[in-house]
Amino acid sequence: MGLEAALWRAVAVYRWLSLGYAALLVTMNYPGYAHPLAGWAVLGVMAVWSVVATVGYADPHRREGTSGRVLIGGDLLVAAGALLATSWVETPEGLAAGRPTLPVSWVAASVLAWAVQGGRRAGLVAAAVLGAGNLLVHVLGGTGGPRGPGTFNGIVLLFLAGLVVGHVVRLARDAEARLARAVELEAGTRERERLARSIHDSVLQVLAMVRRRGDALGGEAAELGRLAGEQEAALRALVGTSAPTPGGDADLRTLLAAHGSTSVTVSTPATPMRMPAAVAGEIDAAVAAALDNVRRHCGPETRAWVLAEDDGAGGVLVSVRDDGPGIEPGRLDRARASGRLGVAQSIRGRVRDLGGTAEIVSAPGEGTEIELSVPGVLSDTSAFS
Repeated sequence: MGLEAALWRAVAVYRWLSLGYAALLVTMNYPGYAHPLAGWAVLGVMAVWSVVATVGYADPHRREGTSGRVLIGGDLLVAAGALLATSWVETPEGLAAGRPTLPVSWVAASVLAWAVQGGRRAGLVAAAVLGAGNLLVHVLGGTGGPRGPGTFNGIVLLFLAGLVVGHVVRLARDAEARLARAVELEAGTRERERLARSIHDSVLQVLAMVRRRGDALGGEAAELGRLAGEQEAALRALVGTSAPTPGGDADLRTLLAAHGSTSVTVSTPATPMRMPAAVAGEIDAAVAAALDNVRRHCGPETRAWVLAEDDGAGGVLVSVRDDGPGIEPGRLDRARASGRLGVAQSIRGRVRDLGGTAEIVSAPGEGTEIELSVPGVLSDTSAFS
């Protein structure tokens, strides 16, 4: 992945820069060392390991499995060894005076590597090991313990590096994964649109022509035309809906589009209407109940229209309208009193349980419109939310 490579390149750059700083300090301080040649030997080991680590971490295959565990473990061991070697190379007086350890800040490269590889917990583990090594240097060096705040400041910086870098790496990986999913969804949408254009130019046009000619010819041809019209509507709904989103969400447009036919027109936004699948299912069931009432109580020539839209505040508005004879005043109250609760439970009850409302507007001879309003159900589809 591009992010992985960039992170490991940053660790490699830090490793080499801090090695240069360590070499500068060794050059300045070696005359006062108890074992000057050993100081140069430790610096040589650090240089060799810097080459090994840079090459090893640059290869994704070497960072995985057993080879990855060996590499990351070796990194910590070399850093701890170079740190502890200070107690033998440096004089007790030098340690007591607060002179730096041989690797100085070079050991932080190991903490950064652990944080990048395993997150903030791994970074904190590496920082704890090297922090303990910093304290042990003074014990082994004969000073009895750290003198002054310098050692403790270094330990705190190691912990902060492991914590902050590990946390940032996790956030960056999550963001990259979300971006990859967003790109995948966009690619799928574009492919669907390409297929929709191709189908529209061929299959849908043929089905539309069969429907028109069948209606014109009448008889058995009219039935064939009707079937062709239903298939045309179903196919338009199929190519016009989007793919499901991982995580238990559903696109309400996909569910509502399935109700489309020659007598039912479904209109939805061009963008997905993502929401929890259970919520989308309840809204779809309420719409299905409303359309079922149209089929049972209105004539076969009655047309219905389903319109879904975003209310602009995270909720949805869905209306089901028909051009049937309408509902007589008091009819719904009489149905509820007699125990027929289709509208009361199948429509209003479902929407009420979702925290929404269902309004019914009707008059004899003017059709019926049912408006369902459900607030705060649309999911945030931003790739970096």
